[in-house]
Amino acid sequence: MVDVQRRADARTGEGARGAAGEGGRAGAAGGRGRAVRGRQAETGFEAEDGRLTLRERKKLRTRQRISGEATLLFIERGFDNVTVAEVARAAEVSTMTVFNYFPRKEDLFLDRIPEGQELIGRAVRERGPDETPLAALRRLVLDLLAERHPLCGVGEGFEHFWRTVLDSPALRARAREAVEELEAGLAGLLAEAAGGAAGRPDHPARLAAALIVAGIRAAYAEAVGRQLAGEPVDEVAAGQAEVLRRTFEALERALPA
Repeated sequence: MVDVQRRADARTGEGARGAAGEGGRAGAAGGRGRAVRGRQAETGFEAEDGRLTLRERKKLRTRQRISGEATLLFIERGFDNVTVAEVARAAEVSTMTVFNYFPRKEDLFLDRIPEGQELIGRAVRERGPDETPLAALRRLVLDLLAERHPLCGVGEGFEHFWRTVLDSPALRARAREAVEELEAGLAGLLAEAAGGAAGRPDHPARLAAALIVAGIRAAYAEAVGRQLAGEPVDEVAAGQAEVLRRTFEALERALPA
């Protein structure tokens, strides 16, 4: 998910300077560089004191530059009309370097999937002692929406991102695959929270994960459709918040505590 204007600014240097100050990749929106207990959520880089080493910062900047240039090219020309070699030239790296950071072309554009997986994991595993996994997930998605985090799907300029996804069969397929991965991961987390094995979630955990993901996905799709139709971002966000609240209230009634 991207802030298109800031990523465009990165080509003139403005976005790059801003990103360097925030620890995020050029043009990324909302908390890209936020450390997660010493780990960059989307990179896996570790530092015992929560700070990245010089080598890790260099790797992160390279990753950010590659993804930033790729996103601009994909939005300008269409995902299927841009080659990885062209992305490599724009980012001034080799094609092999691109694949070292992004094993699949689709991951250059849908580069926040690992971050989403980690945020969900943290929300469930680090919830309060009296907080249910469902309540923790509700808090997470509403917090992301309140801060206009790119993973909430609503924000200024996000319609360019969504049109690029919808115009590409490859990106749509990868997005569906990512939803399946999130559902499988959540099933493991719910099984673990209930005292079972994360690697072998039982049917109740799988069913609960499927219902939760379906509910969030429906709210997400509605918000994206409204934004693509040109509705004001603030109105879309307010509507999405209400839909999410109703969704979690229904899930609380349907699922065991």
